[in-house]
Amino acid sequence: MNEYTHIKEQDTDVYEALMGEEAREINGIEMIPSENYVSRAVREANGSVLTNKYAEGYPGKRYYGGQDYTDAVERLAITRACKLFGCKYANVQPLGGAAANVAMYFALMEPGDTVLGMDLSHGGHLTHGHPTTSINKVFNFVRYKMKDVDTGEIDYDALREVALEHKPKIILAGFSAYSRELDYQKFVDIAREVGAYAVADMAHIAGLIAGGVVKNPFDFGFDVITSTTHKTLRGPRGGLILTREDAEIAKKINKAVFPGIQGGPHMNVIAGKAVAFGEALKPSFKEYGTQVLKNAKAMEKVFLDNKVRLMGGGTDNHLLLADVFGSLGVTGQDAEVVLDEIGITLNKNMIADESRTAMDPSGIRFGTPAMTTRGMKEIEAARLAEIMIEVLKDKDNQQLKDALKTEVEAMCTAHPVPDSFV
Repeated sequence: MNEYTHIKEQDTDVYEALMGEEAREINGIEMIPSENYVSRAVREANGSVLTNKYAEGYPGKRYYGGQDYTDAVERLAITRACKLFGCKYANVQPLGGAAANVAMYFALMEPGDTVLGMDLSHGGHLTHGHPTTSINKVFNFVRYKMKDVDTGEIDYDALREVALEHKPKIILAGFSAYSRELDYQKFVDIAREVGAYAVADMAHIAGLIAGGVVKNPFDFGFDVITSTTHKTLRGPRGGLILTREDAEIAKKINKAVFPGIQGGPHMNVIAGKAVAFGEALKPSFKEYGTQVLKNAKAMEKVFLDNKVRLMGGGTDNHLLLADVFGSLGVTGQDAEVVLDEIGITLNKNMIADESRTAMDPSGIRFGTPAMTTRGMKEIEAARLAEIMIEVLKDKDNQQLKDALKTEVEAMCTAHPVPDSFV
């Protein structure tokens, strides 16, 4: 497979980097839970002639001419997104999940207003108000946490108390490293009590929602959902904002995206989103989501059987967060490096109430979306968990690492990255 003929002829430096990355993805197991493999059709859309076209505005209301086909593609993406998630309005232009969240904040709030979101150390995301982010200078962020880090239960009583005290404009349900399912009804009830918007950042589990294998926040009355379009949704890298039914909210969101924080949309990426949404509407996508969850539970069992502490006690979705420093005496940074040496890619991650630093934390975060895309099932998921534990227990044993690397490569050969999902 070589789709880079012209790059090879024109720019050998870029070509070599692309081929190196292709080899890495083919010969290794991708277990970063926010990463996945897209179909060849999505990649073709990403590299299409639509990258040439400026399309500032929205379908039927552009600022430049020549928009017949950009309008058609964006309308397809919008229609398919609304069907996937059971809502009336969708903005498919955000360039990423962070941009989607920033636009949503500006649409629903005024500077100085308050957001109540999940604490980063308990599984939240940087865009939920971490002090290092620029958006933290514009809005006021207060936080909720888990009641028990070993079960993952959110402290909803404390969440309500904070909401009553601070009267947030937005109560944000969503996460980056949280492995349990949230009680969406409680979020909505508290939001209604304090007059806040109920917003869900579902970047990580959007594909699982679309596949109908986890709960949809819209079914509980959430007003808005923000998301990425990659991760479990298996589309191109980009963002998405969905509005359940309120036309005025949808109008505010559109204005906040353009001209609020973005200029011309990346129409090639929107074409990729349309293709991916079409794939997710197929019955096979539900089967995919079901298998993602089964594989995660298979890995969970191995880690728990080996007495490795999992934050939240396990998983209800596609990801797991393990305290490898507390359980195996290996830092998250060292674990990331050692596993990368044998062809397993994941990321170091802070755990709840972390005592170490973000660049050298106690935990690792890993998940099953990409391996499931390759057709791997519970037997492979369990074996991968065993391999991870084996090498982390004996990380200086080069003979063991060589043997496990060979096994990982054989597993990859037996389960190649597919070109198509339909």
